[in-house]
Amino acid sequence: MAGAGRFFEDFVVGDVIRHATPRTVTVGDVALNQALYGNRFVVQSSDAFAQAVGYPRSPVDDLIAFHVVFGKTVPDVSLNAFANLGYASGRFLAPVFPGDTLVSTSEVIGVRPTSKGDAGVVWVRTRGVRADGTPVLEYVRWVLVRIQGGRPLPDPVVPTLPSAVDPSELGAACPRIDRAAWDDAEAGSARRFDDYAVGEKIDHVDGMTIEEAEHQLATRLWQNTARVHFDGYAQKSSKIGRRLVYGGHVISLARSLSFNGLENAFHIAGINGGRHVAPIFAGDTLYAWSEIIDKQPLPGRDDVGALRVRITGLKDCPPTEFPRAAPDGKDHPSVVLDLDLWVLIPR
Repeated sequence: MAGAGRFFEDFVVGDVIRHATPRTVTVGDVALNQALYGNRFVVQSSDAFAQAVGYPRSPVDDLIAFHVVFGKTVPDVSLNAFANLGYASGRFLAPVFPGDTLVSTSEVIGVRPTSKGDAGVVWVRTRGVRADGTPVLEYVRWVLVRIQGGRPLPDPVVPTLPSAVDPSELGAACPRIDRAAWDDAEAGSARRFDDYAVGEKIDHVDGMTIEEAEHQLATRLWQNTARVHFDGYAQKSSKIGRRLVYGGHVISLARSLSFNGLENAFHIAGINGGRHVAPIFAGDTLYAWSEIIDKQPLPGRDDVGALRVRITGLKDCPPTEFPRAAPDGKDHPSVVLDLDLWVLIPR
């Protein structure tokens, strides 16, 4: 049936899916992204600053590229998903500017039925490219997809994924930065690469309450058609009983909150891993804290270094005690997001 989407049985390892409707990124997308998340990173906020440090103009927020590329995949990958489970091996490969048109493709790299028999895990490697073929983004994600029934299930294939993106692969989307032109006052902080220590924990202080209208608007903006985010009538009969907030909306909110304490970390270069630990709903307030779990110079670059940052998103729980795990070793009940990123920061 047209528009019914793929079920678990429809995924074949090795298949490459060309996703419909290329999307041109516009200044309107930038304005709406700003209204939804309140980003304050200076390179993406000021053409004058971006040009001074080495960009032709302000690139769009890295997560705009992620949302656009991700949204294209939903009708083909996760329309019939119970949940989006995680991310790995993400690399931002070129800056994106207003006027760029992005196209998405996904390769099926793994499938595994679950023991319950009602769903299976599907792994895909998604690539986003400009209309001219320039790669801008690549990442792996895995989703729990419904089994339709009545057909044979594929044999399990579970991909092996690295625990982190190699730092040597991180600089492609960032031009050489003129450190002398980087104005700490305009950027919001004097803290640079050498000022952070592995093991340091940062309370990002602010909280943002998720509004029903905003998460619905965001999901439509990124052309994400997953039913669990829109169809309130159908979700009444689901296990949870209400619409879920799109996970990418939570990621963008957490990234925006991380400005407090990571003001100069202007570029997401890699996604090492990520989990949507628990659902979040309209009316919940999101807080975030980060831990610096590694820092690495980039080969051949003396202008920027890479901080490996683990961002923990919390529901209705200010992060003063930095909660992540409960006493039994399981996730703390307030944790909704666990995201492991490489971010670039001036040296």
